[in-house]
Amino acid sequence: MRRALRRWLSAAPLFLLAGSLRAQDLDPRAYVNVPVGTNIAVAAYSRLWGDVLLDPSLPVDDVSAAIDGYALGYFRGIDFFGRSANFRVALPYARGNVVGTVLGEFVSVYRSGVGDVRGQLSVNLLGGSAMTRQEFARYRPKTNLFASFTFLAPSGQYSQSKLVNIGNNRWAFKPEVAATQQLGKFTLEGYAGVWFFTTNEEFYKGTVRSQDPMFTGQVHVTYTFRPGLWAGADGTFYTGGRTTVDGVAKNDRQNASRVGIVGSWAFARSQAFKVQYTRTTSVRVGGKFNILAFAYTYQWFDK
Repeated sequence: MRRALRRWLSAAPLFLLAGSLRAQDLDPRAYVNVPVGTNIAVAAYSRLWGDVLLDPSLPVDDVSAAIDGYALGYFRGIDFFGRSANFRVALPYARGNVVGTVLGEFVSVYRSGVGDVRGQLSVNLLGGSAMTRQEFARYRPKTNLFASFTFLAPSGQYSQSKLVNIGNNRWAFKPEVAATQQLGKFTLEGYAGVWFFTTNEEFYKGTVRSQDPMFTGQVHVTYTFRPGLWAGADGTFYTGGRTTVDGVAKNDRQNASRVGIVGSWAFARSQAFKVQYTRTTSVRVGGKFNILAFAYTYQWFDK
């Protein structure tokens, strides 16, 4: 009986987490021009906690999650056919608990392990050609238009014998466009993208799981107090992502929004620290979360 209850609990919320957390990214100043040969190493930690809202028809109540996330990343500025561009890659690790009440009985699920590797290529289409460090020192940003392609590789911990997994056992891709505008010390940003997902042919016990595209958008306003010190406010929305298991569509279409605040301080010539807090403002089905994140970056240039 307890095993069956665990299946009820883990079947619903964990896959909602996997689908919505990806769309909930709030990443101000993700699209920037940097000199060719710029290298940045990143170490990040995030704490996520909150409730999971499910289909009311399910016999599952009071579901909540608490997840610790860790990540190591690398960023490099490159010349992409004469345009300013960069690529980045990140390896996550997560551990956490999801708890709830199923048919009146309390159950808990814990997992820890390496997540899916994430990579992105970003290119400035308007407003920034590839620059050396000397050329970049004379550059004054105004209006920029970027395009990017992000992927998630099925490299995370996964087992089809378990409904709860760190990895997703499928590829995910997001093409995105972004516009940025410099107005004195203010920077305005807007992003729009779509997540596409391949099919998981080895879902729980041999079933097949697919997911509809998920549309995402972000807006950011940041203010630079002085070089290396800035703060801002963020907002994002996402919709779509309904799943189907063995041809049966689920009532789990995402439709939610989040807001947040962020600050970054370059406390040394090549080192910076960033802190960010975000919270869900509206959600139909999925996670109603608070996220507190910290990141340390170290920058160097090719000789």
